[in-house]
Amino acid sequence: MTVLPKSDHLLICRGDRAEKQLHLLKEALAADDIIPYLGPGLLRQSSAAPPVPDGPEAVAAALNIRATAPSRIRNKMWSVAQFIEQRRHRRTLQAWMAEIFAASVPPTALHARLATLPLSLIIDSWYDGTMRAALIANGRTDVVEIQGVTRANENRDIWTKSYDLSGKELRPSPAPKTVLYTPHGSVRPAANFLVSDADYVEVLTEIDIQTPIPEIVKERRANRGFLFLGCRFDDQMLRIFARQIIKRSNGQRFAVIDAATMTKNERRFCAECAISLIDLPIGEVAAALVNPA
Repeated sequence: MTVLPKSDHLLICRGDRAEKQLHLLKEALAADDIIPYLGPGLLRQSSAAPPVPDGPEAVAAALNIRATAPSRIRNKMWSVAQFIEQRRHRRTLQAWMAEIFAASVPPTALHARLATLPLSLIIDSWYDGTMRAALIANGRTDVVEIQGVTRANENRDIWTKSYDLSGKELRPSPAPKTVLYTPHGSVRPAANFLVSDADYVEVLTEIDIQTPIPEIVKERRANRGFLFLGCRFDDQMLRIFARQIIKRSNGQRFAVIDAATMTKNERRFCAECAISLIDLPIGEVAAALVNPA
């Protein structure tokens, strides 16, 4: 796959062009030429009313039920989490996040399909653990999950922890066929969450020089592109992480987003990062990527 040059213009694929691009992306996934980057929008493909929050604002709402935050921050997940951590202790925040994400989300057909592919790297940017469940259901034994962790609970100088799919922590992490990288943490197996402002202070200080990103992720992204599925870039934190994770990757980048609903910041981000849009419903895209024809 070739590299798209950076541009001030946003490339949007629609209609027949989008259909042709999906066919190429399906081939690229099968050939391990592109890395799926999964977001909370995929939860709505499992259910019209997902059993866990399907975005940062939904997490903020769930946390507000447990401890009402000031109105000025009430819709911002990271700030609400920080409010709780300061007043109720980190253990309370972690317990509430584990409770909020306790329900299992049935993997979609797309998750199941990705679990069968010989992918070197999968990015899962949400806390629900659905991609992990799909890999387990597929009987995979050649997968290591690397999770971002808060340094609030650590005495070691670490940014991540590694687990096999049985939940066993691995030290050091081996080099498996597939790395499942969950940069913000995950509810399973150990309820690791990067969620409060304090969690991100040190990460954001170092992320521009790539220190928090595992070496194996840097190696495996180098000659591959990215396909964002179920992701939005309407918050600065989400844009920072996406930008740094795809940094120095040598491949084309695509995102499935409804172009009509994009914010100005999302458009600017995608243009700056040479991310082409596939302006089709995520359900239609998922069906095309799963369909054997």
